[in-house]
Amino acid sequence: MSDWQSWLVAALLLFVAEMFTPGFWLACVAIGCLAAAAVGLVPLVGLPVQVVTFAVTTVLSFIGVRPFLLRLFQAGGHAVRTNVDALLGKTAIVTERIDPATRTGRVLVDGEDWRGASIDDIAIDSGSRVTVVQVDGAILLVEKEG
Repeated sequence: MSDWQSWLVAALLLFVAEMFTPGFWLACVAIGCLAAAAVGLVPLVGLPVQVVTFAVTTVLSFIGVRPFLLRLFQAGGHAVRTNVDALLGKTAIVTERIDPATRTGRVLVDGEDWRGASIDDIAIDSGSRVTVVQVDGAILLVEKEG
């Protein structure tokens, strides 16, 4: 196995390992391995040049690539809300009257039927438009629009 192939295998293994670890540390090292593999393809370039390329590229990716990836994928950036968090702020239609005394009622959000309760402890009639304010287990706490 030639040097460039070894660098490439190391990069692939590091990228796979990155999927199981947080922080993008291994991805930065994998980028260094890819750069060393590319330099290893050039004829008459020895292992010392590849190692220097690996080290410099790894440090540069820690400085430049890692902060970008952290902003892109973690909170603080434009984090994508998923699961029930994605329901917060959405408009729903009351399909079954919400009664604050019994905490019964149903709402329809994005085509899905949920138990609903009024956050203000007021009755909301069927057909009313409401906004999802909070999620309490399997119950959406809503407030009447308008």
